[in-house]
Amino acid sequence: MSALLLTAAAAAAGAADSGSGGLPQFDLAKWPGQMVWMLIVFGVMLFLFAKVFVPRVGGTIAAREDRIAGDVGDARRLKEQADEQAKAAASEMTQARASAQKLAQDAKTKAHADAAAKEALEEARLAETFAKAESRIGEAREQAMSHVREIAADTAQAIVAHLTGREASSDEVKAALAAKA
Repeated sequence: MSALLLTAAAAAAGAADSGSGGLPQFDLAKWPGQMVWMLIVFGVMLFLFAKVFVPRVGGTIAAREDRIAGDVGDARRLKEQADEQAKAAASEMTQARASAQKLAQDAKTKAHADAAAKEALEEARLAETFAKAESRIGEAREQAMSHVREIAADTAQAIVAHLTGREASSDEVKAALAAKA
């Protein structure tokens, strides 16, 4: 270690002898000039930062904050408009659905009424046809029964004539048949 100190001391002595001043920052004779230049440079830098750079950065930050605030406000306004439009659309859908259901119910009711009217008309037509058919059947039955009575009277006359050998009058036969009926 002592060798290192001796070498450093010799180098310092040699530097002083050679005229090389070493580092000018450590030369106390030059400090006042360096202090003046340091104050000038720091003053200029302080002035530039205070009057130019900080206001520009501050203006940029303020403009960015204003733009962000404006964008957030626009987004809120657009969201409110979208919510209102969604509510209006939902209301319109509800009204349209109710209207469609009412129209469907009205159409169904009208169809049932039309079907009932057609059914009643068809039933009336069928009842009329049935009544006419019943009337014709009754007339045919009466006609057939009158023919049956005539045939029965003729047959009874023939049987009486064949069994008794004498002819019975048609009034007697009809009276006998009427008594049995």
